[in-house]
Amino acid sequence: MGINISTYQSNRPKTLQKKKAGSDFLKIELKKGFSNKNKVEFYKEFATLLNSGVDFRQALDILKNQQKKKVHQQFIADITKQVVRGKSLYEAFKESGEFSAYEYYSIKIGEETRKLGKVLQELSQFFDRKVKTTRQMVSVFTYPSFVMLLTLGVLYFMLQYVVPMFSSVFRQFGKELPALTKKVILLSENFTLITSVFFGTITFFVALHYVYRKNMTYRSMRSKTLLKIPFLGNLVQKLYVTRFCQSLSLLLSAKTPLITSLDLVQKMISFYPFEASLEKVKSDVSKGTLLSTALAKHSIYDFKLISMVSVAEQVNTLDEMFERLAKQYDEETQHQTKMIGVIIEPLIIVVIGSIVGVVLIAMYSPMFDLSKILQN
Repeated sequence: MGINISTYQSNRPKTLQKKKAGSDFLKIELKKGFSNKNKVEFYKEFATLLNSGVDFRQALDILKNQQKKKVHQQFIADITKQVVRGKSLYEAFKESGEFSAYEYYSIKIGEETRKLGKVLQELSQFFDRKVKTTRQMVSVFTYPSFVMLLTLGVLYFMLQYVVPMFSSVFRQFGKELPALTKKVILLSENFTLITSVFFGTITFFVALHYVYRKNMTYRSMRSKTLLKIPFLGNLVQKLYVTRFCQSLSLLLSAKTPLITSLDLVQKMISFYPFEASLEKVKSDVSKGTLLSTALAKHSIYDFKLISMVSVAEQVNTLDEMFERLAKQYDEETQHQTKMIGVIIEPLIIVVIGSIVGVVLIAMYSPMFDLSKILQN
């Protein structure tokens, strides 16, 4: 059963610039404390109940009773009331203001294609992968973050207390100091000011991000900068490519027209390069251009994706191909996350050793000259 594209047009912004920016991929959380881990169980149980023949209302009542927190029970109760009043599950989820576009548009697809159970199962798997990725990222960055904080503490102590003591000794002898020593002493003397400027700059950029987070020019610059960061940029790209493939696999397997599928994916993915590219891809495909050819015009889609889509178009198995690609990219993402941890740990040690080494060399190199003066 296909989806009538007209059902989506009334709420769709006229231009890409007016489109509301959704939540970032790594920040899809319910404001009422319904974490991603809770969502895994929620969608999984919901799918099981619906696939067993239980209706919406009864399924939601069962899910409400399973919740341990009262705030979760009340939240599901509010959703149930809206469904009882005649609203679709999609409308109830969207109007709650607590779900991401990816979730409520997926549910809309499930309702209109009579495959809601499958969609909910896909959402459960999506958040399960997200939880695993988050745990890996936390595991990867916990040790380096701790070591870096410890290093900053040591650096603060050295610049505030140790370097000034050496500086006073050097001044007593009136000997010309090496350039490196002068720079470290200058850094020590202005350390409080530098620290204030540093944290002030961070605060300024955070405030700037909050003000301009929905501005298209800013979003474009931010995403381009993010994608250029070594390792991290490639990881972010693959995360969104995985989501792109998962979404199209779900839509096309439900026999949704390709143009409609691309339109929905554009709304579901909140990363600017994909939003901007899909606007042009839709236009090209509607003019008769092959999907692979349209995707090839944009660098955000890699060669493997384009070549595999081209093959799938020839044999008319786009839905199956996107499902396979989603699994492949997900595996690559998991592997790359682990590799980042392997690379970061020794890199942090090198950075720490370099910082401490520079300070020590700067302080002890004049001591050799002073020892000669004392001997004479």
